Amino acid sequence: LAGSANDHMEVWLDRWRLQQRGASMTANVTGEDFAFALQMDPSQPPLPNGVNGYSQKGPAPQSASHYYSLPQLRVTGTVTREGRKQNVTGVAWLDHEWSSEYLDAQATGWDWTGINLADGGALMLFRMRDAAGSSRWAGGTRRDATGNVHVFGPREVTFTPGRRWRSPRTGTTYPVEWTVTAGSATFVLKPLLDDQENDARLSTGAIYWEGAVTAWRDGVIHGRGYLELTGYGEPLKLP
Repeated sequence: LAGSANDHMEVWLDRWRLQQRGASMTANVTGEDFAFALQMDPSQPPLPNGVNGYSQKGPAPQSASHYYSLPQLRVTGTVTREGRKQNVTGVAWLDHEWSSEYLDAQATGWDWTGINLADGGALMLFRMRDAAGSSRWAGGTRRDATGNVHVFGPREVTFTPGRRWRSPRTGTTYPVEWTVTAGSATFVLKPLLDDQENDARLSTGAIYWEGAVTAWRDGVIHGRGYLELTGYGEPLKLP
């Protein structure tokens, strides 16, 4: 039903498969009434998050992960819906993160975003929340269009919630619009659609919100990416 390779990127679940051959990655997914076949090619080198890829997630040094991103991936392929196939192009983002312990005892969830900026740059920001909903820890990484990288510390990153949406299935309320700051830069994140709730109780045990967003500044879209919100229905407990 599912498996993975040990010496290269290749994972699969039934008819869903992500694999890498050389520098290119392919994603092939077939559902009941849709399918997509995409090729993703890097346009820039991997982006280490944190200090040399070591991303701290709390006050204690062991609350951390090894973490890198592949932003600004060039995408070509096809999307099939109800038997009609359409050629598509776009830009993607891939994260790879691993750790034995990065959620400390006082953290109940997180807010996380990765944005492909319109000028060719990339921005990753996160904050870990405590039981009161305040920031327990925060951080991020920005690479500008010229390749310069800045790693943000906890005091340089803020997440301010805006409009909220209530799930008709679980009753959980999520802040689906945000104002985020990274140093001197401020962006407003808006979802492409409100209902992007994920039920992963059979795998990670969590119900959370994760989906596509646009990043706005001064009334103009400056980037596109994803937003992940965990711990809003009940405190997140990782196995």
